[in-house]
Amino acid sequence: MAEMSNYLENALINVTLRNTAYTSPTTVYVALFTSDPTDANTGTEVTGGSYARTAVTFAAPSNGVSVSSADCTFPQCTSTWGTVGFIGIMDASTAGNLLYHTPLDSSKTIETGDIFKIASGNLSVTLS
Repeated sequence: MAEMSNYLENALINVTLRNTAYTSPTTVYVALFTSDPTDANTGTEVTGGSYARTAVTFAAPSNGVSVSSADCTFPQCTSTWGTVGFIGIMDASTAGNLLYHTPLDSSKTIETGDIFKIASGNLSVTLS
């Protein structure tokens, strides 16, 4: 992931510098976007056609990097989702807060019948 959201940046500053509690999510989800979500979570998330955010798990971090520890497979598309160019990690299956976001290496048009999948180990979060 290339960027941390404003929400997460503020939460981390509060918890580490201001002794303000932060409850981390028990499950995080990958969301697909057709436009850049930005740090402010202003992008356009895919909707319709059986789209749903998909839970993702991460291995323990090493040297500030954590990688996905299982495949992240979205439901089969039942009507075109458009051209997906960005992903975000969210703290809820619907609504909620954007935590991290990044552009895909290459955009992909998701058509009826397609299944979007991120293979285990192909999604990483790096803090540096």
